[in-house]
Amino acid sequence: MAAKKSSWAKFPHDAKAFDQAGDKLKKAWPALHAGDTEPFPDDKRAAALIKAAGKAAPKGMDAATLAQALQDAWRAFHRGDFQQAFEGGEALGPVGASVACKALGIHATYLVDDEDEQLKRYEQVGKLAEAAIAALPGEANSHYRFAFGMGRYSQGISIAKALKMGLATKVRKALEATLDLAPKHAEAHTALGLYHAEIINKIGALVGGMTYGAKASEADKHLAAALKLTPDSPIAHIEYGNLLLLLHGDKREDDVAAAYEKAGKLKPRDAMEKLDAEYAKAQLE
Repeated sequence: MAAKKSSWAKFPHDAKAFDQAGDKLKKAWPALHAGDTEPFPDDKRAAALIKAAGKAAPKGMDAATLAQALQDAWRAFHRGDFQQAFEGGEALGPVGASVACKALGIHATYLVDDEDEQLKRYEQVGKLAEAAIAALPGEANSHYRFAFGMGRYSQGISIAKALKMGLATKVRKALEATLDLAPKHAEAHTALGLYHAEIINKIGALVGGMTYGAKASEADKHLAAALKLTPDSPIAHIEYGNLLLLLHGDKREDDVAAAYEKAGKLKPRDAMEKLDAEYAKAQLE
């Protein structure tokens, strides 16, 4: 089920600097996708996706047409037209799930105020990603988008509730699958680090460690990896600040503020990073 068209709040900032028309997209791609290691969707990549997806590939679409459709969806995402990015990706089925899930998830995180609507969208991200896992299990982002959607959903319903439902274990397994396929997936390192920290924060180090294998040292290790891989990404610094809050509370509040400040000062490379940076600044007001 598509998200309601009337409820797509517009990107609230100037998007001119984030236009990736024509060859600009390929040139900017390595920096734009340092966090999620998404391969650039050229004809060769599109052909590989069609072959891997088999019956789940878009009907009657050749590699060149698919490549163009994926590039256009990603262009829309990077300039903050999240609705167009979502619809463009969703129309392609599992081969477009990565951009569809990212657009839906980032929009829900920053531009949807209603908590019930947010949860519905995160659930939808999870369902789209599950279909992608079934069709494209060899794609790191099939697993990562599932972890992102269900991770955000878990935070929305409370971590304690998510633990009871078994969602936390599913998220962890999806993140581990992501990192098995893409060891340099910075966003998965960030998410796995927060998984450990949130469990310790909610149920304590002893029970969290015995029941879920949660360790503060693992949380630190994964966040350090993310910061090393993507030092110019606002979200890596924001989540490092969040990690410090979860594990140390007020004792490290100066370091938390420094992490948010760093995130707010970085130059955004696309609409998502702009939203991340503005969020970081707002936390310091």
